[in-house]
Amino acid sequence: MKAEGNILSSKFVGARAPGVRIATTLAGALVLALLAACGKPDAVAEGAADAAPSANDGSIHPELWPQPEWPFPADPALEQKVDDLLASMTLEEKVGQIIQGDIASITPDDVRKYRLGSILAGGSSDPGGKYNATPAEWLAVSDAFWEASMDTSGGGKPIPIIWGIDAMHGQSNVVGATLFPHNVGLGATRNVELQRRIGEITALETRTTGMEWTFAPTVAVPQDVRWGRAYEGYSENPQLVAEFAAAMVEGLQGKAGSPEFLDDHHVMVSVKHFLGDGGTANGKDQGDTQASEAELRDIHAAGYVTAIAAGAQSVMASFNSFHGTKLHGHKALLTDVLKERMNFGGFVVGDWNGHGQVPGCTNDDCPATFVAGLDMAMASDSWKGMYETALAAAKDGTLSMERLDDAVRRILRVKFRMGLFDAPKPSQRALGAKFELLGAPEHREVARQAVRESLVLLKNQNALLPLHANQRVLVAGDGADNVGKQAGGWTLNWQGTGTTRADFPNADTIWEGVARAVEAAGGQAELALDGRYKAKPDVAVVVFGEEPYAEFQGDIANQLYKPGNDTDLELIQRLKADGIPVVAVFITGRPLWMNREINASDAFVVAWLPGSEGAGVADVLLRKPDGSVDHDFKGKLSFSWPRTAIESNVRAPGYQPLFAYGHGLTYADKGDLEPLSEESGIEGLQAAPGVYFANAMLAPGLSMRLENAQHHAAQVTTVPTGLHDKSLVVTAIDHQRQEDARQFAWSGDSAASVTIFAEPAQELSRETNGDLLLILTLRPDAVPASGQIGISAGASAPLPLRETLAALPAGQWTTLGVPLKCFAVAGADVEALDVLARLQSDSAATLSLSRVAVGAVNEAERILDCPTAK
Repeated sequence: MKAEGNILSSKFVGARAPGVRIATTLAGALVLALLAACGKPDAVAEGAADAAPSANDGSIHPELWPQPEWPFPADPALEQKVDDLLASMTLEEKVGQIIQGDIASITPDDVRKYRLGSILAGGSSDPGGKYNATPAEWLAVSDAFWEASMDTSGGGKPIPIIWGIDAMHGQSNVVGATLFPHNVGLGATRNVELQRRIGEITALETRTTGMEWTFAPTVAVPQDVRWGRAYEGYSENPQLVAEFAAAMVEGLQGKAGSPEFLDDHHVMVSVKHFLGDGGTANGKDQGDTQASEAELRDIHAAGYVTAIAAGAQSVMASFNSFHGTKLHGHKALLTDVLKERMNFGGFVVGDWNGHGQVPGCTNDDCPATFVAGLDMAMASDSWKGMYETALAAAKDGTLSMERLDDAVRRILRVKFRMGLFDAPKPSQRALGAKFELLGAPEHREVARQAVRESLVLLKNQNALLPLHANQRVLVAGDGADNVGKQAGGWTLNWQGTGTTRADFPNADTIWEGVARAVEAAGGQAELALDGRYKAKPDVAVVVFGEEPYAEFQGDIANQLYKPGNDTDLELIQRLKADGIPVVAVFITGRPLWMNREINASDAFVVAWLPGSEGAGVADVLLRKPDGSVDHDFKGKLSFSWPRTAIESNVRAPGYQPLFAYGHGLTYADKGDLEPLSEESGIEGLQAAPGVYFANAMLAPGLSMRLENAQHHAAQVTTVPTGLHDKSLVVTAIDHQRQEDARQFAWSGDSAASVTIFAEPAQELSRETNGDLLLILTLRPDAVPASGQIGISAGASAPLPLRETLAALPAGQWTTLGVPLKCFAVAGADVEALDVLARLQSDSAATLSLSRVAVGAVNEAERILDCPTAK
């Protein structure tokens, strides 16, 4: 392993933020943990015994945890306000304060009746159900809920509601807002002050539409980038995360103790997700973190230490477990460590129905989560049930009055500290309706700077970069002119999918940035996404990468890039075969195994998820019109880059990255790279977990059964061709390659089916809960005018397909998605699926298939309507 970037510089080792006290027993463990995060995983194992008991059984020892200093001195006047209000509140009003509902499931009248303390707008919850609702519509909703909380005409106290939203990379829910790079790119900048400024701008733009609270920053320290939320983490290095966490908290909230702290130009934060979300086994979202207590404390809690010292007013509990105990029910961590040992004086909010995963709980009933230390339940669509059961628990003593009062006191204290009791409705506050701030030029310039400084150069063969702008430049690839793709998940909706160019009025695509720069220098720029140019270019910039995704749906089983799909590689190779130098610009939320694409390109640039300012990429790739260099590469890897597709966890024994943490070339460096190995370490359909059938092959462990109504069956482990009992004929056909698909022709003489079996049965409950689909790449060749043709899984009743297939273009390939929830509602046991997919027909029909897999919504061109699953 190269020394460059592997060991933290001396200024980081042993460093601590102001106001942070670290127990002396931790000093060695902290340094060891930092070394582990930089590619030396054995360090913790060798030294952890000095810092904590050696047992790795999930036990917690609060006395060994850090003690950040809460930056707010005693305030008798504030406490008197809280005490007076609390003493006057009814039990019902107290319970209302600890419940949060989502705007898609709650109305202002509900708030008026139940006196709830908070609302949220989830990732796909928008005014009127429109992902592209106008800023004015957002602000109107803010006013309506505020007015309901302050309306005392039906009795009750006027306690202002607080509205939370996932402003993840800017106010990314609102059309026209500035979209900053996601955290994975910001960590690559190493620019802490820039992060602080980004927080300030995000707060300003959030306040224009009435929200006072953002569910950010994410301070996870992802150790396995197969996790679909890895891009929400700044780095695999806990010290870097700790520095950025403090800066973002201060940027969003203002500096604790200063006059501007939580004023009308700032918003409250939720530091998330407490704790260990970046350390789950195999990078599974909402999975189990099996790290030692020392690793949990020194790596995964690093950002909370500095965030608390900076005055974070809220911490969000995590979905994950620690050694089998769900964090929403983990008293030792939520209460004993976070609130008592770490001196956190704000309140703990839950994640979306996360309380429902605590053993013995449901989404509607979970007093145990409050007993454990949660102060506000994010009961998004279960708020009414949670209100009623929490009220009952308070009445029968299951939820003690002492614990309830503590939770309400923490919430009220924050509301008083924010000045909400004295504030007018959102539209009448300092920034209400100041929509000109959304995507303001000065804000976009900061985002453009962040893009420039986040870019990481991995290869620059023969010093191809920087490009002279006064030449003929081709821009190709499906990411070249696509704001939605370059912005990624958590953009206008949860997964960031389904957006159009019109949804981003204040943005530049990478193509638009390149084209302006080239034309300004007297060159010629051409856009051809497929690379089919009109005039041969001097150089090609190929922009490609991951499709948008967010939590769970972004989980992958290895670090292969688009397994089974070589379209981007083939585009680069085709241009190179034409003698055209190629600059590859890779859009991604995480490091992936890209050896083939790196080998095929002359220069390889990691752009991460740059957001709205694609022109920032052009600023670095291209010289100024006079030939001078305006902006060099500054980005350094905040996550190490994999040598093979199976090296996913930085803490795995013997981990040897291809490019170490901290690596990143500049124009002054020699950027030549010897050819990399193109052996990924993964073979066949193992390369694409969740794929059942592709390239005319079944995945390992699967078999196919062809069966008619007389139960004459043929079960095989390879996809057959030929005549089968006259009721079904299977023929090899071409889709993308020779004989890579199969055509199934039902004669209609008797009902027949094609079934993909799994032995043993597969457990797909997480995929079902995560709204994944069964994706069929198919071609409807002949659809019956009547009769039954359907699809099922497990023991589910068949879901009718005939009308859906008839509506598809005949003879054309498409992707049809069937929500796994449809199968579950129809009777499938998704915890033990032996029948993964069964296509059956009792009429004459012909259907061609080239791929069957489990995938995300954005992979399907058409989704089967399933009203019962909604």
